[in-house]
Amino acid sequence: MQSVAAAPIAPVALASQSSGGAAPQAQPSDQGRQIDYRAADAAGEMSRRFFNAQQFAALRRLSDILMPAIGDAPGALDASVPEFLDFLIGASPADRRQLYRAGLDALNTQSRRRFNKAFADVDQNQADELLAPLRAEWTYDPPVDPLARFLRAAKHDVRIATINSQEWSAAGGGSGARRAGGVGQYWYTIE
Repeated sequence: MQSVAAAPIAPVALASQSSGGAAPQAQPSDQGRQIDYRAADAAGEMSRRFFNAQQFAALRRLSDILMPAIGDAPGALDASVPEFLDFLIGASPADRRQLYRAGLDALNTQSRRRFNKAFADVDQNQADELLAPLRAEWTYDPPVDPLARFLRAAKHDVRIATINSQEWSAAGGGSGARRAGGVGQYWYTIE
């Protein structure tokens, strides 16, 4: 017990012994010095790890279409949702990774076949045509079509990642009409 009680004063006692009995004084340059703590995401850029460049570009375009910025509410791109999903899907089970890769590849393939350009480069009318499966009536059973199944999963994931972001929380949760108990709580894109 005595050693535990003496532990906090041990460094001061050792310093005073080595300096001839006088306790060390704080240097003027150390006074008032503040350390700037930041989340890693705020200090550096995230890099793409799981999706290839074409898939990631398609995911960015899809995220922007599914959850655009409206008024003061940030959109998926403002909340770095594509980067988060790149991390999340890369750490997900194999079937989820396959769903996303195959879905993004199918979007790019259909876009090239119909419009001779990648999904990331289509205009709003062309994107609406490619995303027609999202307008199908919702059922409890997952869609049979693999692209429709992917679009349904991506729509859910993009929405959830956006509304659980720091940017969404800072903006007051979008409309601000309804406040839930979790307002002000969010996750960093990659923590």
